[in-house]
Amino acid sequence: MTNKNNSVLYTGVTNNLTRRVYEHKHKLIKGFTEKYNISKLVFYENYQDINDAIAREKQIKGGSRAKKIKLIEDMNKSWNDLYDEL
Repeated sequence: MTNKNNSVLYTGVTNNLTRRVYEHKHKLIKGFTEKYNISKLVFYENYQDINDAIAREKQIKGGSRAKKIKLIEDMNKSWNDLYDEL
């Protein structure tokens, strides 16, 4: 996820993406996403196994900003908010 200006990137894991993005959009979650106005879903991956999802989250978080931008742009070149497509 990112903010309006695409200047801050946030990576997380959830068992309900629609609910979690809604919570961020409506600032129901205190912390990083609220502080930096993170409300735009620009990239996601689905996993059946939570352990795989957590491992992938750690891999993405450990990568460079350039690698994160490439992931986003490979899926979503224009950085559109994907929330309504869920």
